Amino acid sequence: MHRCLSNIIFLRKNEMSSKGDVILLIRKAKISDVEAIHRLINYYAAAGEMLARARATLYEGIREFSVVEIDRQIVAVGSLHILWCDLAEIRALAVDPAYIRRGFGTALVKTFLAEARELELPRVFALTYKPDFFKKCGFREIEKEDLPQKVWQECVNCPKFPDCGESAVIIDLA
Repeated sequence: MHRCLSNIIFLRKNEMSSKGDVILLIRKAKISDVEAIHRLINYYAAAGEMLARARATLYEGIREFSVVEIDRQIVAVGSLHILWCDLAEIRALAVDPAYIRRGFGTALVKTFLAEARELELPRVFALTYKPDFFKKCGFREIEKEDLPQKVWQECVNCPKFPDCGESAVIIDLA
């Protein structure tokens, strides 16, 4: 399945384009992607815009991650973390600063929502400093306190906890 956005073709899995367009591949992350993922996430963590991730955490959770690749370069990353039978979280969504506002973050969110639907998950949420981005993807803002306590597993390890300033957004898929 693919769709066009300007002159960019979004391809999934092993689809190939015979056109001269830029080929953008959205795929599940591999072990060999960890260094690029680590660099990208921790770039934003250093700026205080997301939670840092240790390499060990990335290796352990590699199956949750998807990447956007252009010409063998990782330009965007994110993960879909399942919390319970009815809830998943989009985590660690980051786009290389040189590739912002080209639709790559949106493409990853749509990929995660499609995956959640396939898994029959009725709701997906995110904790974010960019709620407007997620609202454009169909999410709505909610109070963080409305989320189950299980959500706060990672938050208690954050140096900004409990006053991080993140917003909670959620989308109902059912």
